[in-house]
Order: sequence, then C-alpha cells, then structure tokens
Amino acid sequence: MQIFEKIKDLQAFLAKESAKGSSIGFVPTMGALHEGHISLVKEAKKESELVVSSVFVNPTQFNDKKDLERYPRTLEQDTKMLAEAGCDILFAPSVEEMYPQTDTRKFDFGFLDNTLDGAFRPGHFNGVAQIVSKLFEAVKPDKAFFGQKDFQQVLIVKELVRQLDLKIEIVPCPILREPDGLAMSSRNTLLSPEERKQASNIPVWMKEAKQLFNGKNAEEVKKVIIEKVNSTPLFKLDYFEIRNADNLQEYNAPTDKHAVALFAAFCGRIRLIDNEVLS
Repeated sequence: MQIFEKIKDLQAFLAKESAKGSSIGFVPTMGALHEGHISLVKEAKKESELVVSSVFVNPTQFNDKKDLERYPRTLEQDTKMLAEAGCDILFAPSVEEMYPQTDTRKFDFGFLDNTLDGAFRPGHFNGVAQIVSKLFEAVKPDKAFFGQKDFQQVLIVKELVRQLDLKIEIVPCPILREPDGLAMSSRNTLLSPEERKQASNIPVWMKEAKQLFNGKNAEEVKKVIIEKVNSTPLFKLDYFEIRNADNLQEYNAPTDKHAVALFAAFCGRIRLIDNEVLS
C-alpha cells in the first residue's frame, strides 16, 4: 500500500493509473477504523481496480469543538488495517493540506440540510460537503463507497454529486453491527462500560420499530420508541423519526412506499446514530 500526504503527489500517481485505464474506487473516512470501514474497502475492491482510502478528521463538520477534540485518532492502526484489507493507496493529509485557506463555500441542500442531523448539528453537512468535494477533486474516483449508517449523509453526498455534475457513482453499503447489534462506529470506543451496555438497547429499539410498523402507523410507532428511550438511563434523545426513505420528508402513508426509521441520541456524552429501513 502506498501512502500520500500531499494532493499533488496523489494526483500525479493516480493520473498515471487512470491513463492505463484503471478504475478508481474511493473510501473516505475519518479514521479510527473498524470492520464497518473495512467492509467498504472490500466492496470497493470488488468493483474497482484501484482502491484509495483517505483518513482525515475534518474540522469543518464539527459544530462542537469538544467533540472534535475527543474524536479518536489512530492512524498507525488504521494504516495496518487498510493494508491488510488490500487497500492500494492511503491518503492521509494534514488540515493545512486540505484547507490552505478557510473554505467559505456554502452549499444549499434545501430540506435535506434542515432536518434531523441538519437541524441538531447546524453547519455539519456543509462541512461534509466541503471536505467530500475537496477529496473528490483530489482523487477523481469512478465510484465512492459510503456506509448506510450515515443515511442522511449518503443522500447529501448524492445531491452534492448532482449539483457539481460529477461523474462519480455513489455506492451505499450495508451497516455492519457488533455481536449485540450496535451499529459499528468509531465513537463506540469512547463509551464507558455502563454506557456501552445501555447502548445495546438501540438496535433492540430499531428492530422493535420495524416489527411494529405496518405502513400506516408511523406516529404510534414513534410514540412507543420515544417513551422507551426517554425511560432508559444515560440516554438523551435528539430524535427518533420515521421518514420517506427517498427524500427524508415526513412519511405519508397513502403515497410513500419506502420508509426508514432514523435515530440519534446521546448515551452519556457520546452521540450515537442508527437507522432501519422499514419498507
């Protein structure tokens, strides 16, 4: 596996590979890798001749500086995991490399950026769009692979690609889960033993929501799950919503065919998200 820290060096190498006709698959990450990330690399290897992964903790998508400070950074371990997974190139730039000047771009994603995580984390998705657009420009991939755990983010990235008219296929990949069902996340390592124990309730609630949902009773299901979350120690709920899976608008039973349950809450001081496609 080759490692690059500078955009110009990465681009020079990739230009030669593209000239040979090699297809490029890209897996952007913020590091602290787990098997969920590695599953994206493996999927990229199936669909691409050359796999690039980036490790970069992007400061512009954190609206809480303390959250940025405590985000885990494990580059040495990440490098080892990527190499073992067969990743061809690691791009690990500095903040100065990605942001030589302050990025003042403002993206307009309309409703997508004003609901759910967009409402609870103002500016978050604008920061995501800034860094993803920069990484896409640096790598120029044919396909980019994202985990479905960040359901709203996948829709944002698809809209970003549409707005910028980029010839990049966005490939959503299934959520990988721990043995107890908790969605794999870099943040899981920050949970205390008691918080980790309580966090195992999240996949139980998501499965229950799927079992209860009959296509018409979204409000009743929401009420049941929200009451359970609010009565569980250490949890502070941001939202539990059932939305149209195609656009995240309010779910309308007579006309909407695809529903998704979306969850975000603090378990202790660590914010966790999850989702479950219902229909």
